[in-house]
Amino acid sequence: MDSAIPKSHPRYESLMTREKIRAAMNKGLVHETGLIAHGRGEAFDYLLGEKTHPFADEAIHAAAEALLSADHPVFSLNGNVVALVAHECVKLSQAFPLILEVNLFHQSEKRVRLLIDELRNAGAESVLGLEPTKHIPHLDHNRGWCEEKGIYAADVVFVPLEDGDRCQALKDMGKYVITIDLNPLSRTARTADITIVDNITRALPRLIWWIQKIKSEKSDKSIVDQWDNSDHLKQVFRFLSKRIYQME
Repeated sequence: MDSAIPKSHPRYESLMTREKIRAAMNKGLVHETGLIAHGRGEAFDYLLGEKTHPFADEAIHAAAEALLSADHPVFSLNGNVVALVAHECVKLSQAFPLILEVNLFHQSEKRVRLLIDELRNAGAESVLGLEPTKHIPHLDHNRGWCEEKGIYAADVVFVPLEDGDRCQALKDMGKYVITIDLNPLSRTARTADITIVDNITRALPRLIWWIQKIKSEKSDKSIVDQWDNSDHLKQVFRFLSKRIYQME
């Protein structure tokens, strides 16, 4: 980490997040294209005002319900996710039965091992990804490979910072897909069943909070049963349009 960044800097958190991604790339955890993806997301976070809005919190609430009601939920992890929120990923998996599986766009056994080690250092007892014997139909290249008892068998897949065609391929398999994506225009955002338009560094701690709240209250009320992701994204678009207009 670059200790030269003062905590008094108005964008300290964002700059430190950049440093995490850079350091993770140097360690071999993040592919170099992950820096480009992070920068694109950061641009949308500017437009959001770098905070979690009520529409995002509603999506996080719905995601918590969907994950808790799943029979076989799996958290699909890539390099950027592990680099930014490894400890939160582990904490989420410890809050309820949730399988962790490393699955990469730029797949290599070496990087999978590095990411699994990173998660184990963060406290994970079990992480899948080293024995991919199943392939997601109609998804070319190595990124389609996954573990039989992980993503392949899942009924609900949580795939933050995902690429759109893999998200669609998972949907085509009949899986319920939850994502975190700062870009509401992306294929992933428009394809997923629940899209959380927020920074993963803010959204994941909030998801853990909602999981714990739902577990403790055991309410019969449900938000996910009436969830309409298209309407949700329209709320996001209206917010962004209004915000951009006000900046003129």
